[in-house]
Amino acid sequence: MAWNSIIKGFKTYLELEKSLSENSVMAYIDDVRKLESFAQINELKGPENIQQNDIEAFLAWLHELGMTARTQARVISGLRGFYKYLELESIADHNPLDLIESPKLGRKLPDTLSYPEVESIIAAVDLSQNSGMRDKAILDTLYSCGLRVSELTDLRISNIYEQDGFMRVIGKGNKERLVPVGQSALKSVLLYVKEVRVHQSIEHGFEDHVFLNLRGKSLTRMSVFNIVKKYTALAGIRKTVSPHTFRHSFASHLVEAGADLRAVQDMLGHESITTTEIYTHLDRGYLRSELLKFHPRNRNSNSK
Repeated sequence: MAWNSIIKGFKTYLELEKSLSENSVMAYIDDVRKLESFAQINELKGPENIQQNDIEAFLAWLHELGMTARTQARVISGLRGFYKYLELESIADHNPLDLIESPKLGRKLPDTLSYPEVESIIAAVDLSQNSGMRDKAILDTLYSCGLRVSELTDLRISNIYEQDGFMRVIGKGNKERLVPVGQSALKSVLLYVKEVRVHQSIEHGFEDHVFLNLRGKSLTRMSVFNIVKKYTALAGIRKTVSPHTFRHSFASHLVEAGADLRAVQDMLGHESITTTEIYTHLDRGYLRSELLKFHPRNRNSNSK
């Protein structure tokens, strides 16, 4: 079968049956297009005819193009999903990636901010400006709730439960979760909604979105990136800081303070506890104190 018609069907499958976000769908399609380009260069037939040795040659080609091991691992993961779809649709009778191993990746620790740095960024907001009230609410929410930027831009007023101190968030794959929100962040959000947002002219379809731009529409991801960048610079912090840095800082500060890892996993919306465990690597002081406190040989030596 022709690549274009198969890719079109795969895209529909990801959107309708897997309920993936637009960004995730496009990432999958981009991975498949890479394999398509390689197949056309080497005069290979349709994807249903690709064999394991073709995939091995394809990965070598990616390496020659300068793609990192991390990028190659992501492409392999995307193609596994593609061939799973081909098998489900009886387009292919085998998965050429079954015996393909992903490159070994070192675990990269995320960049974080210290609590004083978070405070200084938030303190850099000029609250005499209407946009300042909104921006403070955004920064407070990112740090207090550990939201992804897409979760923040899609946050709805109807999903804020003021009395209970929770927000209902739509995460990856349209999965919902309840996230607790601290009093400070909740106060900032409600102050913006009731004192600033209420006076805005709002475009049809955006009446329930919490955070709006000057045109009365929901903020874009890039707008939130620029807001974070602006106040980071004003605070005199030279680190590269993004909205995701606030999410990492939220998680690492909770773990440092002794929060249960399962609770942090639920708040972040991680499917696997393994993803959350990375934050235990950030607090070496805490880990050392646990060793000294609980290891039997250390207890014995302390009791002498």
